[in-house]
Amino acid sequence: MQIRYFLALSLLPQVVLADESPTASASQCVIEPPVPRIVSQPGLSAADQEKIRIVSDRSNAEMGKQAIFTGDVVFSQGDRHIAADEAILDQATEQFDANGNLVFQDSIFTVTADSLQAQMRSNRATLKGAQYWLHGQQVHGDAEKLQITMNNNLILTNTNFTTCPPDNVSWLLEAEKIKINSEEEWGEIWNAKLRVADIPVFYIPYMTVPVSDKRKTGFLYPSFSTSTTNGFEVSAPYYWNIAPEYDLTFTPNYMSSRGLFTKTEFRYLAGEAQNGRLNLEYLGNDQMISGSPNRYLYNWQHQGAIDKNWRVLANFTEVSDNNYFNDLKSDVNRATDNQLSRIGEVSYFERDWDISTRVQDIKVLGEDEKPYQVMPQVNFNYRAADFWNNLDFGFNSELTNFAHQDSDMNTATRLHMAPSLTLPIHGPSGSLTSQVKLMQTNYWQEKNNSGFDGLDDTVSRTIPQVRINGQINFERFTELFDQNYRQTLEPQFQYLYVGYEDQRGIGIYDTAQLQDDYFGLFRDRRFSGLDRIADANQVTLGVTTRFFDDHNQEATKFSLGQILYLQDSKLGYEDNLFEQNQSTSVLAAELDTRLSHDWYLGAAIQYDTNSSDNKKTEVTLDFRPEANKLLQLSYRYVPDLLNSNTNDLVNISQAGVRGAWPINDSLYFVGNWYYDLNESRSIETYTGFQYESCCYAIRLSYHYRIKTNYDDNIGSAVIDEREQFESGVYLNLVIKGLGGSGPLGVSDMLNDGLFNYRKPLYLRN
Repeated sequence: MQIRYFLALSLLPQVVLADESPTASASQCVIEPPVPRIVSQPGLSAADQEKIRIVSDRSNAEMGKQAIFTGDVVFSQGDRHIAADEAILDQATEQFDANGNLVFQDSIFTVTADSLQAQMRSNRATLKGAQYWLHGQQVHGDAEKLQITMNNNLILTNTNFTTCPPDNVSWLLEAEKIKINSEEEWGEIWNAKLRVADIPVFYIPYMTVPVSDKRKTGFLYPSFSTSTTNGFEVSAPYYWNIAPEYDLTFTPNYMSSRGLFTKTEFRYLAGEAQNGRLNLEYLGNDQMISGSPNRYLYNWQHQGAIDKNWRVLANFTEVSDNNYFNDLKSDVNRATDNQLSRIGEVSYFERDWDISTRVQDIKVLGEDEKPYQVMPQVNFNYRAADFWNNLDFGFNSELTNFAHQDSDMNTATRLHMAPSLTLPIHGPSGSLTSQVKLMQTNYWQEKNNSGFDGLDDTVSRTIPQVRINGQINFERFTELFDQNYRQTLEPQFQYLYVGYEDQRGIGIYDTAQLQDDYFGLFRDRRFSGLDRIADANQVTLGVTTRFFDDHNQEATKFSLGQILYLQDSKLGYEDNLFEQNQSTSVLAAELDTRLSHDWYLGAAIQYDTNSSDNKKTEVTLDFRPEANKLLQLSYRYVPDLLNSNTNDLVNISQAGVRGAWPINDSLYFVGNWYYDLNESRSIETYTGFQYESCCYAIRLSYHYRIKTNYDDNIGSAVIDEREQFESGVYLNLVIKGLGGSGPLGVSDMLNDGLFNYRKPLYLRN
């Protein structure tokens, strides 16, 4: 069992704060000054903004000399206002002094002070014994002296600030001096000391902080943690603002049990419409694995538009071993990701046609068999609406070269062309779409594996296809459970004919069988890719009904459908790719409904009516009375899944409970539990409590989950030496107003695990 304590303290006194608390609203956390704000008169011209207005109960003035104002003095110039018991204006030197119940206000903050001295000619001011509050924010504090320079910069001496309420200051940042440059929008802090519960816990002699979204080179916020697996951890990211279009973040992370783990992220902008990043991660001599191997990752991502027609895309990731993401917290992928995508693509788009070139390689972690590489693939697509007598013409084509990392694997080049004619007929009461397509495919195959002689050197395959898809829309008003609804009934049918051709001489390069969910019943193919095109003579029947409430919001949607095979597929007999002697496909049904104002039900099932077998079932029942109140019960069953480690077929039968509930205004609970009914064991348990106030948040959580351990050849470790389950206790602390690791909330706790939370329904309105 590993125990980790995370303390994220980042010393960033942001002038403009956005409260992202899930339990405390912004209005609850805003700390208002004890004096009312003076509102400037709207619509003043630039000349009026420069005028000085002074109002008082009494005044004594002599031309060219001093003017003395007493009794409820109010000085105004634009959006700056000064209120005091007494004020003196020296007309010769243009110096303004005020004291007694002094209040200074502008558009940014309110300040109360013992005295004020302002030089109106140079636009400078000094306030002593100041207390300040930022308007609309939580930030407030004290300063022995607050100076406003002629360039509108701000200098605070012997100052502090916090975001906590005045009667409960849980933390306080003290500084000898704070200087904020309004033009560069950066602040400098000298001799900063953080106090938590009036105990000093952190000291920095000098640091710079942003007061806007501008970037600056320097150290970012350090973080500390300790665990029984990694030992003591400390990281101190360094940010390098190389140029407006380039930056780099280097993060050394020392783990006493593993070693020095470094992360480097380089980001760039290429022109106005392209961007990318490069990630490098390295852990030398991992001391937790016998043999102390070196572990690394590198990733490059790029995307964007060259101009209005050209698009580019690139993504490449490589890791040192299969269990890299299981052992190390990467900035690129999660522990549940087991595929590394390597892709590069260049595309050109016009109104009626497009062309693209791509290369692709996929690395599957934990599997010995490597997928084929696309090196390269060229796609050309042409479309012409209303080509002739309401007919649409389309032409799709691709030229693909399949390569492989192993020299003894068969390779091929494939050319596929598919012209089509489509007659679409659409109206309010329904639609009817008829399509004729001719699919011509040529293969040139190189047999590098002498143990397989079934491939043909060249293949020319020509397959016709006819597809007719129709839908009728019915509508009525009805009443259910004393509620008025508008119900639609949408029966749908499809006839599909696909010609047959013997394809046993073609290798399998990018083809797999597709799922038979409801929407999949109306596809025109059984396989992804083009290596196998199943012959078909079939009719698909389906129906969808929807219920809309008085606000025209979809409250319920139910779909049911099945394929009727008029003729068995010869391709299935020859390649043994799917079950034969079936008169119908699975019966597929899907339901999304709002049972009541707070209850939601989602379900999907695929049932084999020929063998009376359940092929797939998913059910979720949600109770959501409010935004952060949730109770979800779920169950899923999937038979005959292939276990990549053992190559055995396994059945997945799992039940789960997930919940989030506030205990009071500041404390709430989030938890989940998933149980494997076949193995009779828990596969994931998460329990978390979070307390949140306006100035800090703390979370204590426990996590127990099954680990994804792959066969690996790194170091001297074998899979039997790796733990099958891991558990940990985590403590997170965020001090608001000092940045940190981001806000704590319900959403990230719900997604912190193997099973992310899924909302109960995605109804289409």
